[in-house]
Amino acid sequence: MVVVGLVLACLAALVHVFIFYLESFAWTGERARRIFGTGSALKAEATRELAFNQGFYNLFLALAVFLGTGLYAAGYEDVGATLVFTGAGSMVAAALVLLLSSPDKASAALKQGVVPLLGVIALAVGLLTA
Repeated sequence: MVVVGLVLACLAALVHVFIFYLESFAWTGERARRIFGTGSALKAEATRELAFNQGFYNLFLALAVFLGTGLYAAGYEDVGATLVFTGAGSMVAAALVLLLSSPDKASAALKQGVVPLLGVIALAVGLLTA
């Protein structure tokens, strides 16, 4: 079950790397504007700096999960699991904030939050039953 949790957390991290790319580098492009619903290129340009910064938050969460998974695999199980719980748990918390603050973005919140939540649950169950 630990492996399932780590794999799910890494899949969630890959999604957050993609979000990082969209927010930090492709924000004013048509695809990112459509995904995030920012509308016009002018509006996207006006929020570009905020999105750039937000993108790095997503990247850092993903890096915590990747680093934690690597450390867990290298035998540093306590430190590795802690980093995975921190990264994936923060993804879940951010998705919950999005859901509660913007119910119209429930679909995006679920896309960002369900997989890391399943990863956290699987990892916890795996560690508790080991």
